[in-house]
Amino acid sequence: MVDYDSKEWLRYILSFRKGDTARKLAPVLLAMALYCSLVAYVVIEYVHPGPDSDLKNIAIMHSLLGFVISTLLVFRTNTAYDRWWEGRKAWGSLTNNSRNLALKLVHIINTDDVDSRAFFRAMIPNYAFALKNHLRGDFDANDLIACPGFDPASLKPAEHVPNQVAMRLFSKMDELYQSGTFRPEHLLVLNGEFSSFTEICGICERIHSTPIPYSYSSFLKKFVALYCLTLPLGYVLSLHYWVIPVVLIVFYVLASLELIAEEIEDPFGTDPNDLPTERMANGIRTAVGELL
Repeated sequence: MVDYDSKEWLRYILSFRKGDTARKLAPVLLAMALYCSLVAYVVIEYVHPGPDSDLKNIAIMHSLLGFVISTLLVFRTNTAYDRWWEGRKAWGSLTNNSRNLALKLVHIINTDDVDSRAFFRAMIPNYAFALKNHLRGDFDANDLIACPGFDPASLKPAEHVPNQVAMRLFSKMDELYQSGTFRPEHLLVLNGEFSSFTEICGICERIHSTPIPYSYSSFLKKFVALYCLTLPLGYVLSLHYWVIPVVLIVFYVLASLELIAEEIEDPFGTDPNDLPTERMANGIRTAVGELL
């Protein structure tokens, strides 16, 4: 995720980062500029349409469709941002519940039970790292810390890794219950935070595996392309060669909105505007390490 100061207008107007839409759209913008130049040159130099040409009727079509395309893009952007924000809330809950679980365990487990404390100190953050990699379709054993009773090499990358880590956590809790360290009331106190891990995993998987319906996304892209490809025909008579920068600006704005929506609708990857799950997982590891 890109860290920035929202008050620094000039710096971010003039800078073009790797995730900036202008850099991503540069080839398409160049192609659009060539297309607009060709249309303007042919119409102005060869066609010589009169002031009452039917080409002006295309501009009327654009004014009618402008409201429709703006409504569609607003809906598309809001839907994508809702998914981004829901993912952020899910990871915020994971952070809070990890801390709460560690806070309770530090008072339940005796200080002389070094192995149990070391187990939970490693395994609670391990779940966050396992979930982060799972959502990215990756497995990195180096992100996981070994502890008494757990070896990252024992995990099966082809299977659901967060579930495997959660199973180890539950197995340890059951072991401590059988040995008398945990009493029944302790399990009731700990159950909420422990259960929330798999619930948060389910929320993130739903966001990750359910994209915007193909028909909607495909229609919007075709609509934006058709709208912008017909712009120079409708406005070349009134703007002449100035139609080239005008169409580029319109296309850049509309295409950028769709591009941003595509990027943030699945916020668990490594794109510049995705959630900083790596940083949040490290924050969980630091907080749990301090508590336990």
